[in-house]
Amino acid sequence: MTPETTDPTLTSFIEGAAGSPFPIQHLPYGVFRPSDTAQPRIGVAIGPYVLDLGVLEEAGLFTDAALQDAAPFRQPTLNTFMGLGRPAWTAARKRISHLLRADTPTLRDDEALRDRALHPHAHVTMLLPADVGDYTDFYSSKEHATNIGTMFRGKENALKPNWLHLPVGYHGRASSIILDGTDVRRPCGQLKPSDDEPPVYGPSQLLDFELEMGFFVGPGTPLGAPIAVADAIDHIFGMVLVNDWSARDIQKWEYVPLGPFLGKSFATTISPWVVTMDALEPFRTQGPRQEPSPLPYLQSEENRAYDITLNVGIQSDGMEAPHTVCRSNFKYLYWNVCQQLAHHTVNGCNVRPGDLLASGTISGPTEDSYGSMLELSWKGTKPVALGHGETRSFIEDGDRVVLSGAAQGADYQVGFGQASGRLLPAQPQYPAA
Repeated sequence: MTPETTDPTLTSFIEGAAGSPFPIQHLPYGVFRPSDTAQPRIGVAIGPYVLDLGVLEEAGLFTDAALQDAAPFRQPTLNTFMGLGRPAWTAARKRISHLLRADTPTLRDDEALRDRALHPHAHVTMLLPADVGDYTDFYSSKEHATNIGTMFRGKENALKPNWLHLPVGYHGRASSIILDGTDVRRPCGQLKPSDDEPPVYGPSQLLDFELEMGFFVGPGTPLGAPIAVADAIDHIFGMVLVNDWSARDIQKWEYVPLGPFLGKSFATTISPWVVTMDALEPFRTQGPRQEPSPLPYLQSEENRAYDITLNVGIQSDGMEAPHTVCRSNFKYLYWNVCQQLAHHTVNGCNVRPGDLLASGTISGPTEDSYGSMLELSWKGTKPVALGHGETRSFIEDGDRVVLSGAAQGADYQVGFGQASGRLLPAQPQYPAA
């Protein structure tokens, strides 16, 4: 860990960094393209700018041996850097923080280098931060699991017998992970509108968002080598916002007995900036009490919940700005990120740099903190007001869904940016016989 890089008294020479979602204490990583014809570059967000780490690498400003040997910042994705592990992450973070400090002249006083290395956010195109080889989605919010179970099985049988003993999850589809701002097409599939009638094919009528967060795996593991819960944090590079879009009616018909399939695989939106665990260290907090106590391989002695405020807004075609429908917090999760990774690998499953593991829907204890429209509208029985006479039970064509989040300290903010997407109408394409 690098506590000196989160010192609230640190200041940067970058105008606009202090007070922004991307202060010098933050330094999230992302991949960007400075122009339409340029190759992807790796950068760090600082105030209103993106700092091109490839330029700094080419200038010989990273002196750590691991960073020099791997040249991770002249790559099109963060996978190489993710795979180097915590010592390299720490060295890079310390160096970047030092170069951006107000009292460090190296970059501050070199106008030519600054011109090459600093790009206004508004002038770049953000790209997916990693080549995601595998994607796993968990089901780690007790409030969410209880709400869904109550709707469909009654309050007495809300949680399945295994839920309090292990982090439930399923393997998602990495190929349909998309970046903030990408439109989403309403999916088609098999629906079962009535229990007494055969299934039909058509567009989903119950399209939903799911408020989640995800983490990228750093150093990989060989097949057959579990990651201990105490070591898991050293395999977690950083976090992003996740909207795991869900077609509830497709999912309801298909999920027995093997779980989600087409109801989930059509789109998963993530935010572009990867927030490091070092940046989040000051925001660690105690998670929910786990009762009964998990098996020894899942017992996480340290506080591994994080106080991150999360919001979801919906903006229809006729609205000037999104209307907030959900206010939640990452600290509500019952199963923390270290427990998720330890359980994922306890059977010997190997992981690789750039793998993405998502939390599952994050719901809180109050109705306005429920992390999906299925819960907010309680299966469509309580439509949610958007203002100006508009209501929603589920997402409608043309709606833009915006996830945002931040960890707020006394003197600075660690912003996550957005994971947003607009829903386009379905284009049914039933395969010809």
